[in-house]
Amino acid sequence: MPRIQAPTVAEHRKLRRRAILDAARALLEETGRAPSLAAAGARVGLARPSVYQYFTSREALLHGVVADVFPAWTTRVLDHVDAASTPADRVWAYVEANVELFTGPEQTVAKALRTLIDPAVLHEHSSQFHIRQREPLLEALRRLGEPEPERMAELVNAAILRACQDVEPDDGAAALALLDRLLRPYLNAHRNRTRTRQLPPARHQPP
Repeated sequence: MPRIQAPTVAEHRKLRRRAILDAARALLEETGRAPSLAAAGARVGLARPSVYQYFTSREALLHGVVADVFPAWTTRVLDHVDAASTPADRVWAYVEANVELFTGPEQTVAKALRTLIDPAVLHEHSSQFHIRQREPLLEALRRLGEPEPERMAELVNAAILRACQDVEPDDGAAALALLDRLLRPYLNAHRNRTRTRQLPPARHQPP
């Protein structure tokens, strides 16, 4: 019987499943093709029969990757936005996090999944991803005083997508530079307006 490398059997199985998913995700990024159970197992030192205890087929492994990566991507965006302090900074943090996803290694995984997974299954997960990550953007836009936060959020997302399409792959800095030139006046205007509202009223000096 293999040695248990965790306090409990349940935790041991959780760690092994995590390792297999990470291996499959890495293989997707490297090859753009669906990893076999044997290849994923080899990455973590497991024989194919051991991998079968967690995923019964290559398709099941792929579905496991899909169910894993979208929440992980959502968390990356939300954590980056949460670390920003002001509404304007939170909007820009949202832009940064999405550009990183669209121009970084994760985009290779996303492209591979689009060719390998049933579009209906992929759409369900991607829709939840976009809904959840859009919530903090809408909140930040409302706090900025944006009169049409829904429409502005759509424009921000469209600008992110177009900027990432218009630069060389992996050139997130170029995409951010484009978006900075586009959004800086808008965000600065709201920063100044917020700062003015927060200033204490002028105190009249006696004659």
